[in-house]
Amino acid sequence: MDLKQLQYFIAVTEQMNFSKAAEKLHISQPSLSNAIKKLEQEIGSPLLKRNTRNLQLTEAGELLYERAKVILKNMEVLKIEMDEVIVHGTSEVTIGVMESIKHWLPKVIANYKRDYPQMKIHLVDILGSKRVKKSLKSYKTHVIITNQRMDDDELEVQSLYEERLVAVLPLNHPLAEKDRLTFADLCNDPFIISTEGFQTRLDILSAFEQANVKMNIQYEIERFETAVSLVRENLGITILPENYLQGPTAKTIVQKEIDGPNLRRNVYLISLKNRHLPLAIRHLLANIVEFFEP
Repeated sequence: MDLKQLQYFIAVTEQMNFSKAAEKLHISQPSLSNAIKKLEQEIGSPLLKRNTRNLQLTEAGELLYERAKVILKNMEVLKIEMDEVIVHGTSEVTIGVMESIKHWLPKVIANYKRDYPQMKIHLVDILGSKRVKKSLKSYKTHVIITNQRMDDDELEVQSLYEERLVAVLPLNHPLAEKDRLTFADLCNDPFIISTEGFQTRLDILSAFEQANVKMNIQYEIERFETAVSLVRENLGITILPENYLQGPTAKTIVQKEIDGPNLRRNVYLISLKNRHLPLAIRHLLANIVEFFEP
């Protein structure tokens, strides 16, 4: 049997109709029927139970269908990986990123480019746990830096560092005079928080719940940049990772520590476990990890 035969068999199985499968494959129905008959002859067993109304898989057909899907998927992956090694291995890498790494990742890249000056680096925003998994498993990104906690056997997760979450207030806010804030201090102002599916949202909600303090959520956002803009306009307050607030942003708002043990988050480097990464890309991952080693 060959890959084309397996492709034909999968199409017939998924359509359970020779005419529809032939149309999908852009071949004639007789050609498809002959290909399936030839496959059955090579295997030495019927794969489909045929009657006037419908098709059904035999036990051999069920086994072949499950194994054939894996074989074709592995061939797709192999083509991608071979292309990376032969064509793009030392020329392109795609990294999924989040906003709060903007102050340290450029330093890592600057050092890396000394060894790989020709490497083209794509930085793409990947926010939310579903997007992280989908991007890695569909081979859209080589690696993702995220605070999303992942419990998935297909993913390799390395912890990079831990950072505090701090309150962010307008410059003229009455609480700006206090050294440290409590959860109770933050309960009355309109609160700006990430939308559903973001780990930071879950961390903040959990912290307020453990402190037995209710929040006044008025705004939901996807990007920290939007949250800071709303704070600047005195529309509310928020809680953000301290690393995001470095640089020019720090001068436009007030940030305060919050009394409480639960407002911290971990940042992870996540890749696909069984994916082959070219040596040049593995060096970049090593550089990222080494940047945070003592």
